[in-house]
Amino acid sequence: MKITFYGQNTLLLEINGSKVLVDPFISGNPLSKDKVSIDELTVDYILLTHAHQDHTLDAEAIAKNSNATIVSNYEIAMYYQAKGIEVHPMNHGGTWKFDFGKVKYVNAIHTSSFPDGTYGGQPGGFVIEGEYKNVYIAGDTALTMDMKLIPLFTKLDLAILPIGDNFTMGIDEAIVASDFVECDKVLGVHYDTFGYIEIDHKEAKNKFSAKNKDLILLNVGKSLEL
Repeated sequence: MKITFYGQNTLLLEINGSKVLVDPFISGNPLSKDKVSIDELTVDYILLTHAHQDHTLDAEAIAKNSNATIVSNYEIAMYYQAKGIEVHPMNHGGTWKFDFGKVKYVNAIHTSSFPDGTYGGQPGGFVIEGEYKNVYIAGDTALTMDMKLIPLFTKLDLAILPIGDNFTMGIDEAIVASDFVECDKVLGVHYDTFGYIEIDHKEAKNKFSAKNKDLILLNVGKSLEL
């Protein structure tokens, strides 16, 4: 499994021959808009954790360019289906086996609405079980006790957690979240894009190291292999 970071919460997962894009916010992101072209992104699936603009801005354009399927909660899926896009609706606790692996839609604590005011359902995260590796994409969320349910069903190889604070968990809560999901390897997301969520990288990594955990902070366009 290869994971490429495109800024904020935008990730490209290459799993079992499929390309899965998560929360595409590129063209409006000052950290990525000059480094990544949405016209050059061809993907098979787009997973959306919730409806906020910094997670959905480029979903429609990329989906139409790629003939990709959007996977999200029911309300978000219907929003894009009305635009002529192929969708797969899910809801909390539900699991579906796609050609790239098994996906479970899990709880998140946040809000969810489109920029035009349309209700975006309840936010969520995704647990993805690939052929060999398993990842948890938390989406935008506060620390929640529901995270303790995840290791009851899935042994994780990587937890992808928001760390920017203010709108989501911060560093200290993300460390606790990694305990809850029983995964000491964390990829940080949702940080540095704008002033409210800027972090001290060195301090963040040191806090994780002090707990014998590994915090990975990727530059835009860089990848990791699981």
